Amino acid sequence: MKSTDEQNAKSRRSRRPETVILFIVAHQMFAISADSVQELRSTDSLAGAAIEIEQPEFPKVRHTIERSHQTYYVVNAGVHFHLPVTRPALVLILRQLRAAVLVDRIERMAEISGVYPLPQAFTGEERSWYRGLAYLDDVVIPVVHPAGFLSPEEFHRLDRATKASVSQSEMESAVQS
Repeated sequence: MKSTDEQNAKSRRSRRPETVILFIVAHQMFAISADSVQELRSTDSLAGAAIEIEQPEFPKVRHTIERSHQTYYVVNAGVHFHLPVTRPALVLILRQLRAAVLVDRIERMAEISGVYPLPQAFTGEERSWYRGLAYLDDVVIPVVHPAGFLSPEEFHRLDRATKASVSQSEMESAVQS
């Protein structure tokens, strides 16, 4: 049986440095792996490209954008994390997911020594939001799990609702012609 000191030493050795993007939502700082972000854009640059959708069951998703022949669902990080309403200025377009995330601002990029497991106090939906915690400049920062913004079930339901909405719009256009 290993002692606690041996387990802690092994845990420290197994952590690898990682580059993260530190971003702010409603005065709260979060980190996300730089490798999981495909593109960073101003919300102004997407103004004409974003399509508004109305899905009452998903208040955190109000828009879609088309990128490389894919529909991305735009998640408002403030609504997702249950934070006060702000006016996001940037959107992080995620890699390998059809999601983009509205954030207030980017603080900076940084290298963290590793991601520490979430404490047992995290018991609710936040367990799927975060990969763990990082310690940087004497501050503990939650490290976001990119797949935590929208679950596979939420993607499926959004896809189904979006297709139904597009079909409805096409029928209304055909009737008006």
